Amino acid sequence: MLAIRKWNPFRELSTMHEEMDEFFKKTLGAMGGLTRGFFAESWYPAMESFVREGNLVVHAEIPGIDPKDIDISIVGNLLTIKGERKASKEVKGGEYLLNEVCYGSFERTLTLPEGVKADNIYASYKNGILEITMPAEKAALPRKVTIDIEGGSEKIKKVA
Repeated sequence: MLAIRKWNPFRELSTMHEEMDEFFKKTLGAMGGLTRGFFAESWYPAMESFVREGNLVVHAEIPGIDPKDIDISIVGNLLTIKGERKASKEVKGGEYLLNEVCYGSFERTLTLPEGVKADNIYASYKNGILEITMPAEKAALPRKVTIDIEGGSEKIKKVA
């Protein structure tokens, strides 16, 4: 007996999503995944910047790279970090069972806020984290801004 089923667009989207996943696994999986298949020449380490004790601090996650192979430069208000993660010569490409590590060169550029004293820069490397520290004038440090929120006839102040 033929069952009549109500059409559900979400079921169709789910099916299409599963089919697209399978397509990418089959076509790009043989090349080592999307990032290595299309963008094998470069990768981008994760970065964060924050203020600590009156200094601007920049962290870049670059495990597996010799600190001697990292180039840090400042031109104007642009901080640039360059380097390269070289593939291990111990394992040949065809011998991998799983390879999610990106290899190749990278370059990251960060715009420094006004008031950062880039001429007094210090860099260190520990446990795969590059830390760059520069003194910052008070004007360059973050400050709280008051937001006025109007709700009906009353005015509420909120500090962000």
